[in-house]
Amino acid sequence: MEKLVFIIDDEESILKLVSQWVRKWGYNIKTFTNGQDAINALYEDPDLILLDIMLPDIHGNEVLEIIKKKNPHLPVIMLSAQGSVEVAIQSVRLGAFDYFPKPIDSTRLESAIRNAIKNYDLERELKKLKENLRAEYSFNNIITADKKMQETFRMVSKVLDNNITVLIHGESGTGKELIARAIHFNGNRKDYPFVVVNCASIPRELLESELFGHEKGSFTGAHQKKIGKFELANGGTIFLDEIGEMEMSLQAKILRVIQQKEFERVGGNETIKTDVRIISATNVDLKQAVENKQFREDLFYRLNSFPIYVPSLRERRGDVVILIDHFIKQFNEKLNKNIKGVTKTALKLLYDYDWPGNIRELENTIERCMILSDNDFIDVDILPNNIKGASGVSTFKGSGEMFGDESPIIPFEKLKEEAIKHALKITGGNIVEAAKKLKIGRATFYRLLDKYKIPTQRV
Repeated sequence: MEKLVFIIDDEESILKLVSQWVRKWGYNIKTFTNGQDAINALYEDPDLILLDIMLPDIHGNEVLEIIKKKNPHLPVIMLSAQGSVEVAIQSVRLGAFDYFPKPIDSTRLESAIRNAIKNYDLERELKKLKENLRAEYSFNNIITADKKMQETFRMVSKVLDNNITVLIHGESGTGKELIARAIHFNGNRKDYPFVVVNCASIPRELLESELFGHEKGSFTGAHQKKIGKFELANGGTIFLDEIGEMEMSLQAKILRVIQQKEFERVGGNETIKTDVRIISATNVDLKQAVENKQFREDLFYRLNSFPIYVPSLRERRGDVVILIDHFIKQFNEKLNKNIKGVTKTALKLLYDYDWPGNIRELENTIERCMILSDNDFIDVDILPNNIKGASGVSTFKGSGEMFGDESPIIPFEKLKEEAIKHALKITGGNIVEAAKKLKIGRATFYRLLDKYKIPTQRV
């Protein structure tokens, strides 16, 4: 699509010459000999405006101010026969992209137009991306019909436009990050960064550097300076997921950021100021952790200024049916299928199941079933054994043993490998949570990851 350039100048010779140049450079043009006509035509959405300062009806700088009020990002290049530095400075202060004295240097003007339109395209693309993010994380896109979740939304609505620290409580897989994103993208920091740090998925010895950055040579492997997440999030929001996994020494530094709005990079002496809203989340009882001397009491009360609880799926079973319908529509598009729904028997099993992995587990289950299904409806036979077994539906064959007489023998090592992969999938890659659910230590989990060469982000 060709770009549209408005040219506003009351000198016929200049208007004709500049029009010839701009057409030759590949742009559509529309010309005006006064400011008011150009203002009235702004609905045509030009990509750039060339504006003479001395016009017969309105001064060019007044036209510039009106344009900028209507569209702050629309690039305007000023043209003037006066050629004074004061005029140029005033125009730039009012928001002009550039200033050209007459006679105009056509080579420089062509370059300025191309750069201005390129920047404007980037601004519009960025605006579109931000609007898409806001739409994606609007409350309308959080699927629920449950009163407990409506109370959660009510609490969220109270904190959108202030800077109070928020602690989101809830089991793994309940959508705590989704709530954090909804707070950010619907609040007064929505035009600034939203930065996520999963405190359980980063090695403890690297977490400080990840949060605060480091100076070159501050430790082995620090070959260059690194900007930390708190600097990257300046003006916006930092989401500290699984905050309960953070070691005590680092908790003290987080407390300082909350209290004094400042920190130093690892190995550095420079004090860096930051304006960041902190939202944190946990699936453990931090109050109990405080009593067990595993979490700082002062930090807990700072983080817990405004607690928000996200109920588990078993606490809002009515949402199971709504979410199943939502996921079927979503995966029909993704998998190019046409699954119409779930049979009554299968739906009862899904409804009665406790969903320890919550929404994440339900989503993974529906995706798996849709991949396996060759029918119009998801039926009992393709539900995972743990869901059928939880409701008393037999998942065994023959004498009641785990495998039927004709089942192939699966090596024990393979079973362990598959168990680890399944646990990682259910917990969304959260190593700490996966190890807990498998009832093994984190060190053992690491060894098995290395043994079976399972790719994942390390804690």
